[in-house]
Amino acid sequence: MFGFFESEETKKLKSHIKNLGALAKVDGHVDSTEMNFIISIGRKHGMKPDDVRNLLSSSSKITPQMPTNDSERFDQIYDLVEMMLADGIVDENEMDFCINMATKLGFNKTIVGVLVRKISIGVKDGLSREHIKQEAQSFLNY
Repeated sequence: MFGFFESEETKKLKSHIKNLGALAKVDGHVDSTEMNFIISIGRKHGMKPDDVRNLLSSSSKITPQMPTNDSERFDQIYDLVEMMLADGIVDENEMDFCINMATKLGFNKTIVGVLVRKISIGVKDGLSREHIKQEAQSFLNY
């Protein structure tokens, strides 16, 4: 009942947390590194660890809330790619999930593979989120 009174920002955050959880489960299990990463994203936005765990374990459906601008879209796909890399193993299903989510988030289908790989390489190379975002702007045209 209280979900009706949630802000759009809260709905977006919960949707994003659910997407991260779905990515974590793509390879059949959620490892502790992945769970800790999802909790850290929730914490960064004011959620308690138990709230994040409960959200991921609940069977209730969260209506997806799409980001309203390119910066939010980039941040969400960045978090998904970082999640994919969290356990140190990049499963092909995880890569496909990230590419599909990038498309659903509104990125042009012709560049999503490049975007996901560019973020992956940037994260592995230790580049900052802002640096990667600036580099991506050249082909995203935002």
